Amino acid sequence: MSKILQSLRNTVIAGVVLLLIIILIANQPTKFDHAWGAFLFRWLHVGSGVMWIGLLWYFNFVQMPSMPKIPDEQKPAISKVIAPTALFWFRYAALSTVVTGLLVAYMSGYLKQALSLQVPFAAIGIGMWIALVMAFNVWFIIWPKQQIALGIVEAAADAKPKAARIAMLTSRINTMLSIPMLYMMVAQQNGGL
Repeated sequence: MSKILQSLRNTVIAGVVLLLIIILIANQPTKFDHAWGAFLFRWLHVGSGVMWIGLLWYFNFVQMPSMPKIPDEQKPAISKVIAPTALFWFRYAALSTVVTGLLVAYMSGYLKQALSLQVPFAAIGIGMWIALVMAFNVWFIIWPKQQIALGIVEAAADAKPKAARIAMLTSRINTMLSIPMLYMMVAQQNGGL
């Protein structure tokens, strides 16, 4: 078991195998049709969203508040190793969440109604628009500014603190937006607002 758990790849594969075993034991008949495809993309959407918002909250609730407490000689471990990796998964989880969410809405037949905020789909539509703003922030504000702040791209030394502040404030905006976004996503599934 420890060989499986020592590798992230093997751990993920074991999770998928465990899922398949549970499905077989539960004797859930699977018909690979449109409804199953919509379900699969909803499952991928939720998984991507958990990773995206989990990393957003990690940055805001753990990493940023902890940075002033870390001795200067230890900070490169965060800025050179942990942050770039976390930001990779963060931005691609955001992209995956948006793409799979749009696919779910399309496959379920409510994409146009949700994006145009029609009454029965207002909650999910508001959640979708908030998520789109958040994803825009990730790709076009947070990531470019973090590249400067972390020294991934060349910039003047005095540009780093300004870029870090803009990235932090935009991340805090996304944290604020994540609260109503998550509520709207769940509200739609449970009878609306």
